Amino acid sequence: MKYTILIFTFLMSGVAGYSQTATGQEDRMYWTGVLSRIAEPVLMNMSKGELRKNMPVETISGEPNPSNARTTHLEALGRLLAGIAPWLELGPDETQEGQLRQKYIRLMIESIQQGFDPGSPDYLNFTMTRQPLVDAAFFCQGLLRSPRQVWGNLPSRTRLDVLDALQQIRTIKPVESNWLLFSAMVEVTLLELTGECNMQPVEYALRRFKEWYKGDAWYGDGPTLHMDYYNSFVIHPMLLDILEIMQKHNKGESAFYEKEQQRFSRYAEQQERMIASDGSYPVLGRSIAYRFGTFHVLSQAALKDLLPASVTQAQVRCALTAVIKKHLSVQGNFDSQGWLTLGFAGHQPQITERYISTGSLYVCTTVFTALGLPATHPFWTAPYTEWTGKKIWSGNPDVKLDKALKE
Repeated sequence: MKYTILIFTFLMSGVAGYSQTATGQEDRMYWTGVLSRIAEPVLMNMSKGELRKNMPVETISGEPNPSNARTTHLEALGRLLAGIAPWLELGPDETQEGQLRQKYIRLMIESIQQGFDPGSPDYLNFTMTRQPLVDAAFFCQGLLRSPRQVWGNLPSRTRLDVLDALQQIRTIKPVESNWLLFSAMVEVTLLELTGECNMQPVEYALRRFKEWYKGDAWYGDGPTLHMDYYNSFVIHPMLLDILEIMQKHNKGESAFYEKEQQRFSRYAEQQERMIASDGSYPVLGRSIAYRFGTFHVLSQAALKDLLPASVTQAQVRCALTAVIKKHLSVQGNFDSQGWLTLGFAGHQPQITERYISTGSLYVCTTVFTALGLPATHPFWTAPYTEWTGKKIWSGNPDVKLDKALKE
């Protein structure tokens, strides 16, 4: 109870901006508070089989029963798992945060049981429209990120239900875009969980992304370059995770894996420089309603120790904290029941695409990937450090020039 009160205090104190006096432990408490606030409605409802009953399905159309209602619930679960899984994987312990993790591990297990049980009122759609492929892939990414606490704690019956659902997902054909990585992610997850998979979709996706590389850590989403954040939402994180599993199972592509690590690191360096001194950043491209999920790569680079030499762990922590607080300084990001609303800063339905609904928004939790680093890690113990956007606008003479990745 005391920990919950402290979290609430930090959430309320953080709305005006980032305090330079905040410690890393206070930042961590703030992150866990925001993540808890986002996750609570999804997991509390789904763990009881009441997600379909209680989660609103808001879309730009404003229709009371939009077509997205067929797929939005898998979006909410899969995308939330991808973001919360590294933190859950730390497991329960005697600390107050550890007890909070224990609660959310339990709720996640119960939610997965509900979502994959054909007899549950919250049984998810794995076959209707192509969209389930997308969110099954995010779900798989979450399973890979929490092999002990999530996959390891699922009952044997639920594991079979999950594997059966992934078999159904395999029948969905991806389009020639970042979607190729969704099919590849499902396959490497089956490889990890069962020892068997179909390597053809994996090899095809990797071949395409080798062709679609545009330079300086940017991939095209298909043959053309899109100026948006899909390199962070999907492309780099899934490429890295797919290639890591392939290395683990001796499936080749070691040269591409090494190259992707370099590109990942460079893209993280660019992301750190995108964050302005007040925590704002350029609003451009598709799916901007995913809010701070924009910085999936930067957070994952911290978790995976892939930050470039020019960027410290503390810089990333402070920059991302500023981003999260900047978003939440605007009223309207949550409705009266605590569900995320359509928008970037507050409630802004007009900035969303037709494919986005309430469940889609939970990919914002991928900004919290670095919560998988324990509280004793330098990411959390180092003192406040200015990030590049903060340094350069204060006239700091120590800011280094930016150099492209040449390969």
